[in-house]
Amino acid sequence: MQELQIIKTTDEEGKEVELKLLDIVNVDDIDYALLLPKDADPEADDAEVVLMRFKIENEEYIFETIDDDDEFDLVAQAIIDDAEENYKD
Repeated sequence: MQELQIIKTTDEEGKEVELKLLDIVNVDDIDYALLLPKDADPEADDAEVVLMRFKIENEEYIFETIDDDDEFDLVAQAIIDDAEENYKD
């Protein structure tokens, strides 16, 4: 299995966390990152994936939480639809 890129960011409590970058998806011309806690197994059925808005500003990676439920639902559904399309039997 390919080694996943590790991203360091700060959580809502100001604590530094390390996440594995699983994928970047684009929905309505906005990039979103699918991230997994560094110590989590991406193959596990109960793995909790984090979905964040992603952009690059001045060569720096910026990750933003998605506070709008409608935006989150739209992106999550696009990811599900894409996965279903790509992994048909």
